[in-house]
Amino acid sequence: MTSIYDQGLAPVNANHTVLSPIDFIARTASVYPSYPAVIHGAVRRNWQQTYDRCRRLASALRGRGIGKGDTVAVMLPNIPAMLECHFGVPMIGAVLNTLNVRLDADAIAFMLEHGEAKVVIADREFGTVIREAVSRLASQPLVIDVDDPEYGEGVQLSELDYEAFLAEGDPGFEWQMPADEWSAISLNYTSGTTGNPKGVVYHHRGAFINAMGNAQVWSMGQQPVYLWTLPMFHCNGWCFPWTVTALAGTHVCLRRVDPEKILQLIRDHKVTHLCGAPIVLNALLNVPASARAGIDHQVNAMTAGAAPPAKVIGAIEEMGIRITHVYGLTEVYGPVTVCAWKDEWDALPLEERAVIKARQGVRYPTLAGMMVADPNTLQPVPKDGKTIGEIFLRGNTVMKGYLKNPKATEEAFRGGWFHTGDLAVWHEDGYLDIKDRLKDIIISGGENISTIEVEDALYRHPAVLEAAVVARPDEKWGETPCAFVTLKSDAGLVTEEDIISFCRERLARFKVPKTVVFTDLPKTSTGKIQKFVLRDQAREL
Repeated sequence: MTSIYDQGLAPVNANHTVLSPIDFIARTASVYPSYPAVIHGAVRRNWQQTYDRCRRLASALRGRGIGKGDTVAVMLPNIPAMLECHFGVPMIGAVLNTLNVRLDADAIAFMLEHGEAKVVIADREFGTVIREAVSRLASQPLVIDVDDPEYGEGVQLSELDYEAFLAEGDPGFEWQMPADEWSAISLNYTSGTTGNPKGVVYHHRGAFINAMGNAQVWSMGQQPVYLWTLPMFHCNGWCFPWTVTALAGTHVCLRRVDPEKILQLIRDHKVTHLCGAPIVLNALLNVPASARAGIDHQVNAMTAGAAPPAKVIGAIEEMGIRITHVYGLTEVYGPVTVCAWKDEWDALPLEERAVIKARQGVRYPTLAGMMVADPNTLQPVPKDGKTIGEIFLRGNTVMKGYLKNPKATEEAFRGGWFHTGDLAVWHEDGYLDIKDRLKDIIISGGENISTIEVEDALYRHPAVLEAAVVARPDEKWGETPCAFVTLKSDAGLVTEEDIISFCRERLARFKVPKTVVFTDLPKTSTGKIQKFVLRDQAREL
């Protein structure tokens, strides 16, 4: 039966339009045209100038025959051109493919071929890799060379310079919103630790919604000053290119993570917000005390993954940096859960606060559903803080699917939920607490061992800078924990037995590492430790 509220009340142009984050820059430029938009070395641009450059980019791409559904790949650090691509490319309905700047030519060539890139925009720092990757393609894309004065000479890729390319475009270009908010806005590739990486497709609606979710859960307010410590190529910078723009904020660019420079930029520009892996926060504590001093305003840091240990959280917050812990994946536009803080927790001792901050929390208001459940039956586990299940997510901020991979897409969405592959417990208050990846959990003598729990114990050792734990094959137990540890530069003599003894005082005996390897840990470009590399090494020990 038709409701009285549906009779003659259909959506029309006056009351319904598509959602897309590219409209954010049009509004911000019209309301705050002279406000600062971009800081990069000596470069200072306001919002009107930035908007004009984005429209020039869109116009120039259109002039070269690029349009709806065409892929524009970019290999850029956190520089103004990368921000401009987040708006200029989708303004003409094209799809932005941000490439991981640490990948080799083989991986880049696969992505360019798989995504059918029509254009490649690349910084000269990555000229050698891009040149080799492009040479392997059957169909040659248009290559645009970005010469960033903050870098230096580099390797020139093309006679077509980015600034010259923008000059081909019209700053008054009248771009159009997408006809369908389900249209693809960007393509992001997973790490591909087993086999080829998968291409994750984002749509305009999801990007809009997650950008708004970021602003809401972080209470960012208007005109934040955001420092780009998180790579913009990673999940489109967790959607923050769009979030900060919507809030008429200032994008403070940073080509690469440099702890002392980060602290200097925080002081110089009164940075209010930054994001990154826990390793970035840890790095800030390992600079000279003089470099850490002088932050006299509130700074907010959003971090994802395993939360820093209590000692690190305490030291960071003493510097004036307040930590917010989130969780997400490439397939869900970056963060979608947050350890939503409650005022009553402020009075707790540091150790207790750190335990709470270590949780991945509750769903963003913009995420429709989250649960911890049995991976096979999809039945929710008890909220007892003990029973381990897989994290499942669903809503508008879940990807369209994997490009050209219907089988993987179907598997990921089985049962009407996105299967994350992450294991967690559910506390009585509904807060998630991640225990491991399905592939990382150690099963020793029939007992499940959370590598995150063991790593937390290792981080409490005063000499440990970084730690990662993986399974090592064992004839008797099947698997045992193997710890890879990086010591602090002033640690002095620390032995394997010292570390093992320290863990025995803090863990059940079966959870204690049987092997300790002192080494530098392999990492991705976003600071995540590459456990698949360590697992291979552990098998060879």
